[in-house]
Amino acid sequence: MKANIENQYLKLLDDILHNGVEKSDRTGTGTRSVFGRQIRHSMSEGFPLLTTKKMAFKTMVTELLWFLKGDTNIKYLVDNGCNIWNGDAYKKYRQDIDEWVNQLNQEEFINKIKTDNKFAARWGDLGPIYGKQWRSWTNYPSDVYVPDTIDQIANLINDLKTNPDSRRLMVNAWNVGELDNMVLPPCHYGFQVYTRELSTEERKNIYYKLSYTHIELLSQLNKDTPPTDKNEWNKLFDKYNIPTRAISLMWNQRSVDTFLGLPFNIASYGLLLEIIAKEVNMVPDELIGNLGDVHLYKNHIEQAKEQLTREPMKLPMVKLSSGHNLRAALKGNFEEMDVNDVMLIGYDSHQTIKAHLSN
Repeated sequence: MKANIENQYLKLLDDILHNGVEKSDRTGTGTRSVFGRQIRHSMSEGFPLLTTKKMAFKTMVTELLWFLKGDTNIKYLVDNGCNIWNGDAYKKYRQDIDEWVNQLNQEEFINKIKTDNKFAARWGDLGPIYGKQWRSWTNYPSDVYVPDTIDQIANLINDLKTNPDSRRLMVNAWNVGELDNMVLPPCHYGFQVYTRELSTEERKNIYYKLSYTHIELLSQLNKDTPPTDKNEWNKLFDKYNIPTRAISLMWNQRSVDTFLGLPFNIASYGLLLEIIAKEVNMVPDELIGNLGDVHLYKNHIEQAKEQLTREPMKLPMVKLSSGHNLRAALKGNFEEMDVNDVMLIGYDSHQTIKAHLSN
């Protein structure tokens, strides 16, 4: 099946090129911009990793796990080969360090982050950005009051398990009281999840699909006459812990770097949906992105035109595992998750299209 999500993305590039207005921006690069767009993807069609240019999948996974760990220091990122926040950290270093000090260039700065823990602790932190807000939101400025912290992700998981029909299944990164302390205010500033009950037919399809890879289920399928009664089917599903619900995720984004950032955002929230679904034994359903200022930087225009000439390929699949065992459960908490717990299967793509990241 050809990727509908990718067709939507390519139409968005074309929309900006033909309908965008010229706007200035904080980086000084300049953009072409449209406002208020939405993209939707059914996770049953595959994992939403773009194929019209090669995506740095492990870089995306590393950043998402960094968020989920509640980390805000780039040392974890650079130690794991993820460099997308290097420019922001270095820019902060250049702004904050005394002018009379012999300043490091960016390559020297990153190398010192890798090799000097004390230096990394001082200069690698980006302030209370995503991970801080997701895992330890503070109600008051920590330099004035004893902070009262809230783990939004833990609360979300608990609510999904105890009250899955709640309309308050939300995580917010836009902490107004701490925006000035962040190296960059959140671009994707919040997300909401929604669950629904699966029909007997949907649970039956999951059961049959799992039967092909699960020896005990296959044996059951071959040994017994399939139930004819709905209640008997549901008893069988419950015996094998077949999910009872589907879960969807919708994220909101104020500022969208459409060429470099949005493909990462789509895949990252797709993976977050997979992780949360696995944690609460639900089936990933819809992924939805609500996009505010959707722009192309002027130095990405030609790259976008090149990407529009390419034909999308079949989407890959993602498996979550513990170590190398594809059928194993997650390790039980996000802090212990590793890049190797996320496995990309069947990814074919066009070549990379290089573009400069504006900080």
